[in-house]
Amino acid sequence: MESRGTALVTGATAGIGLATLKLLAAMGYDCVGVGRDQLRCDAAREAVLAYCPAAKVEFIRCNLSSQTEVRALARSVLERFGHLDILANVAGSVCSHFMTSEDGIELQFAVNHLAPFLLTHELLKLLEKSAQGRVITVSSGSHYHTKLDFNDLQQRRHYSCLGQYKRVKLCNVLFTAELNRRLGPGSRVRAFAADPGLVNTEIGLKGTTGLERYVWKLRMRKGVPPEVPAAAIARLATEPSLSTSNEVYWYNGNPKKPNLWALREDAARMLWEASERYCRIAGE
Repeated sequence: MESRGTALVTGATAGIGLATLKLLAAMGYDCVGVGRDQLRCDAAREAVLAYCPAAKVEFIRCNLSSQTEVRALARSVLERFGHLDILANVAGSVCSHFMTSEDGIELQFAVNHLAPFLLTHELLKLLEKSAQGRVITVSSGSHYHTKLDFNDLQQRRHYSCLGQYKRVKLCNVLFTAELNRRLGPGSRVRAFAADPGLVNTEIGLKGTTGLERYVWKLRMRKGVPPEVPAAAIARLATEPSLSTSNEVYWYNGNPKKPNLWALREDAARMLWEASERYCRIAGE
């Protein structure tokens, strides 16, 4: 099977990420999955090959909460591939209590927002070599009815698990909108924020305890299988007609109006500039 291009998917050892990787591999893409644990990476690769025996798939281990490791991941991709057609930022984190990464950054903010921001920044030149580059970042309907406090983006003063999750998912939409603005209408790279809806995955069980963990167990049972949002993400990543779309936020394969805060250009610009400072890339 002739390769359709190269795709990189984070959070690819389970849930939506793994389902997305399977679909892209079956569509003929050379796939690179990213996961935090090597054993889970190995198991996920076998799962992709079981789904599509002809798949060209490999995994790179990376702890996305570490900016050092994100940069190392990007260097590895840059060294091994001539171009990148799809970057799917699927990995996510939920934390019951305030926790920080090795960089001293609140964990949900580090994994859900700064990791996609930094990885996209590091791989953008590779994406621009594609005839149709796509950056898909998984957001959430949780981003509605919230806003950002630029004096406390990490919520160090009044941390709330759900509150911070809502804010970082708003960051995903703001980042996507600002990336498109900075790329401009003539760019061959297009970015979309994907709302997967309520999905039956264990993302809400990995960093939670007590009430948050109990509630997630109840909610996840009502969710759709990961294959449903994966199909929508795969379409956003591959459909040629979307190259000229000005829609930023998508749900179930269709454009949807995001939180009004997500449409604020001033907020998107401020978040971008703050993210550059957090990732130590300001001024580049």
